[in-house]
Amino acid sequence: MAQFECKVADAAGNISLQVEAAQSEAEARQRLGERGLFVYSVRQRAHLIPQMGARRGRNVGGTDFLIFNQQFNTLIKAGLPILKALDLLAERAAVPRLRPLLRDVRDRVREGALLSEALEKEGVFPKVYTTSVLAGEKSGNLSGVLEYYIAYQRVTTGFQGRLVAALIYPAILVIVTTLILSYIVGYVIPQFAKLYSELNVPLPTTTQFLVTMAVGYRWYFLGTIVGVVLGIMAAYAWSFSEKGGIVVDRAKFGFPIFGEIWVKFHVAQLVRTLATLLAGGTPLVNALETTAKATESRLIGSAVEQAALRVREGASLHQSLADTGVMPGLAIEMIEVGEATGALAPMLTSVAEFYEEDVNLRLQALLNLIQPVILVFMAIVVAFILISLYLPVFSFSLSGTAR
Repeated sequence: MAQFECKVADAAGNISLQVEAAQSEAEARQRLGERGLFVYSVRQRAHLIPQMGARRGRNVGGTDFLIFNQQFNTLIKAGLPILKALDLLAERAAVPRLRPLLRDVRDRVREGALLSEALEKEGVFPKVYTTSVLAGEKSGNLSGVLEYYIAYQRVTTGFQGRLVAALIYPAILVIVTTLILSYIVGYVIPQFAKLYSELNVPLPTTTQFLVTMAVGYRWYFLGTIVGVVLGIMAAYAWSFSEKGGIVVDRAKFGFPIFGEIWVKFHVAQLVRTLATLLAGGTPLVNALETTAKATESRLIGSAVEQAALRVREGASLHQSLADTGVMPGLAIEMIEVGEATGALAPMLTSVAEFYEEDVNLRLQALLNLIQPVILVFMAIVVAFILISLYLPVFSFSLSGTAR
């Protein structure tokens, strides 16, 4: 039995979208009519389900989404109606992979849905974006809200890009070091041990120690590496669950040095998202609820949801966030000042800028220290292994020359 997406109106004139299961479009119309509903349109959902399921695997974002918003906002500012702008972008958008999505959005808007509703039904657009668009529709300032969101996209995309770029080189060093040591311990040293055993060469203390560790304990060494990798993969998979995400976040936030950087990174994203929603006209409670869903940290997201409940009951934002125990004290103080002065959105933007700069500086300083430490460690270990392996050869050569 197919499913049909139906736009209907009741006797009071209230328009809504309903999903009706039926064998055919005619049967769906008949069933709705029998319930006293006036049917505007009926659209089969069966052909949409596979596409939407595939789309939900990957949310829209990044540079492609930024380009689309810039184009869309330019058309809106030029005075084009939303439907006409969607018509143009659905056929001529600079990012081809967005065109099928925009066609679906255009069709829903044409059938009477709000733009925010049409975007949310696609299931791939960020919650922050659809909430911002909804606020723009309610305030009649869609173009202004889109400008806020575009500025938000530029900053967050650039911030995340800088962090990723900074972490690439240390990650490569760690991986290469692990692979080299695994190869040496798992293959090279056992081959030398076999050679020296066949030659019956007396081994110096350092070489004997190295051979004993590599041959006697190499499976423990390799097993430890495999166990660590599997543990990280398991923790990553578990972090997608509600409880696992909170536990993993607590562990990451409690990690020495890196934990503080990790907290500030998420706080920067949190307050910038909240500032963007508030600047676009979204009410504070709704903005908090949307921000909680948009944040990547389940621990912080859960804390913001609790804060939203407190604010809904009449508590102040800074006190509600302070009670969660996850927000840094400086951020709480700056938010309190923003509430007192009536400039909460600008103050949240200042908090985001402060923490983004702090994260960049701390991370860069840490990486500048870690990179040479990894290189020096690798050089010392490899040098020790090479000297220990070739020392018996040198001793054998010297004894042969003396004879």
